[in-house]
Amino acid sequence: MKVFAVIGYTKSGKTTTIESIIKELRHRKYSVGSIKDIHFEEFHIDTVGTNTHRHKEAGSQLVTARGLNETDILYQRKLDIYEIATHYDYDYLILEGYREANVPKIVAAASLEDLDDDLSDSTFAISGRIAAELDAYCGVPAINALENVSDLVDLIEIKTFELLPDFDQKCCGACGYSCKELCGLIVQGEKARSDCVLSMASIALTINGRKIDMVPFVQNLLRNAVIGVVSELDGYQKNARITVELGVDYRIPTARDANEA
Repeated sequence: MKVFAVIGYTKSGKTTTIESIIKELRHRKYSVGSIKDIHFEEFHIDTVGTNTHRHKEAGSQLVTARGLNETDILYQRKLDIYEIATHYDYDYLILEGYREANVPKIVAAASLEDLDDDLSDSTFAISGRIAAELDAYCGVPAINALENVSDLVDLIEIKTFELLPDFDQKCCGACGYSCKELCGLIVQGEKARSDCVLSMASIALTINGRKIDMVPFVQNLLRNAVIGVVSELDGYQKNARITVELGVDYRIPTARDANEA
């Protein structure tokens, strides 16, 4: 699933840009999901007095409202982009806002001042209101989504890629860069998504269906621990594919179990 963000200040034209992009992607037969980041502290999709609000106030940690035409799942906390992305399985996932996300970005702006605030190495296009006045800025193409969305989506097809992790370089840095630096280099065409060493991991960890990215040190630690135990068992073969599952249905037998048996 390719992920990118459209960022910009209020009234920059970012929502209009996203609307045009979604329509063109769907026209090209792609499946599309989207996420809107809302910065108003008082924002709540649920309202006081509704039955779902009463469930929340009583202590329910996950509330679901199912109607005839939609289903709304209400978490009682702010999820990060990686948690949210596990709910999506589409060709493209578009983020509205999310300046901090480690993804390729389109900057929508109404003025050069606003544009300067948001440009970064991860910017691959400029759109929004200012795109009616510019062809390019600082080497980044400016494309009016209302007039030339086809060219903008052509660029999206080329420049976007699967979600990268967002580790600090001190934590990983196995590729020689921080995750944000690598994202910028991929957008600039100097690196590829496959240069992230996590793409070549020989071990995978999922928790409740969510894939957990692990830096190489943790990968090696977990891999060596599993092999160290399994290699002592009958049936072990070197370089074999090993699957270990843990969950609520798995319980280590106790002495009491043995006595009861």
